[in-house]
Amino acid sequence: MSLYNALTYHTERAVTFTYVIVALIWLVCVVLGSLPLLGWNCLRDEASCSVCRPVTKNNAVALAVTFLLVFALMMQLYFLICKIALRHAQQIAVQHHFVSISTTKGVSTLSAILCTFAVCWIPFAMYSIVADSSYPIIYTYATVLPATCNSVINPIIYAFRNPDIQKSLWLACCGCIPTNFSLRPRTSSDV
Repeated sequence: MSLYNALTYHTERAVTFTYVIVALIWLVCVVLGSLPLLGWNCLRDEASCSVCRPVTKNNAVALAVTFLLVFALMMQLYFLICKIALRHAQQIAVQHHFVSISTTKGVSTLSAILCTFAVCWIPFAMYSIVADSSYPIIYTYATVLPATCNSVINPIIYAFRNPDIQKSLWLACCGCIPTNFSLRPRTSSDV
């Protein structure tokens, strides 16, 4: 809705409503994340354990399938967002007689983030569906490691795409800014 009505979105949706929705999402995540601690686990019946102990095989499959469904929904929503953003950028470019490179840069950054997310998390989700506790633990580690590294990779992607972060990294690492570094004015699509 904020993409279609960007200028009036703030008046149509109250800030309180947004905070309530975000708080509810966090609450649901905390409750679901604490279920294994609250007794929904396989510690009493080792045969029902999944590769993600203490989560049961059925719960692991449910989580993996839910993850894949949410990921598909996420891809659909981001596709629609990118389509609308590109259409708006083209309309603005026609009005101002220029081509916006920053919009395509934002779309390519978003694509890199989503592809990285998929490459890191889908192997673990698929493995959780097919594996059981009798599989060698090394397979679990091999699929969990990329999933946990996803949080480290995202800032690196942003760092290579955002001139402000690049400048800060240069200052932090070597105390200087390269002479060929672009100090062009920033736009809202620089991500």
